[in-house]
Amino acid sequence: MRRLALLLPALSLAAAAPAAQPKPEQRALAAAVASSARSEANRARDRFRNPAATLAFFGVRPRQTVVEIFPGGGWYSEILAPYVLNGGGTYYVAAPDRGLTGFRRLAEKNPALYGRARLAAFPVRSASETGVPAGSADVVLTFRNVHNWAMGDEPYADLAFKQMFAMLKPGGVLGIEEHRLPESADSAREKSSGYLKVSTVRRLAEQAGFRFAGSSEINANRKDSADWPEGVWTLPPTLALKDKDRARYLAIGESDRMTLKFVKPAR
Repeated sequence: MRRLALLLPALSLAAAAPAAQPKPEQRALAAAVASSARSEANRARDRFRNPAATLAFFGVRPRQTVVEIFPGGGWYSEILAPYVLNGGGTYYVAAPDRGLTGFRRLAEKNPALYGRARLAAFPVRSASETGVPAGSADVVLTFRNVHNWAMGDEPYADLAFKQMFAMLKPGGVLGIEEHRLPESADSAREKSSGYLKVSTVRRLAEQAGFRFAGSSEINANRKDSADWPEGVWTLPPTLALKDKDRARYLAIGESDRMTLKFVKPAR
């Protein structure tokens, strides 16, 4: 009875204790994800892309210098720009000039926000191109892009990883989300399917000097067999087969994805 009497006050205090409040950066990230300024079509894909959990896993914070490689149509830019720029940080978008078209459209619609981002060439192939300054970035992020660098007649994944390594500060983070090919699959499929093996991405990063810092299953999709007629583009959002088996592919959802974190060693 004496033991129970001692436990009861402790339990009462625990029940009365307020729940831990989100940190300001967590609230800012949640607000950026929930913003009505994002396109409705982009917000509808959050359930597949889990942006808040993904950026939290990579450790992205508002006051950092953050580089987004190949922003595409700006899906993540709609979140990163307000989160970083309104939080006092620096935000770069880096791609070949043609790869910045989608971001420039965002800047035309909202120059007050997106016009504050810094545009840079990536990968830098000539002295006339201005890239992200070496040793300036806290975080470099790239979402579903590495397969493009590894495909084609002139793959440049090695160069891309070396340049991402160079732009980071010692201790800086590289965050990668990529379509995942099972390790048991034929490696030849990496050249045409849009999927890559985790071991391939790790090899590219580690050869460039990165240290592997962890992985997450945030963006996993076990319904995806990674073996489709038109590769990853068979699935949404592309739906390369148009109406053929459309309901089936919509039910599967977007691709199974690896979410990998690397660090540039301090020495």
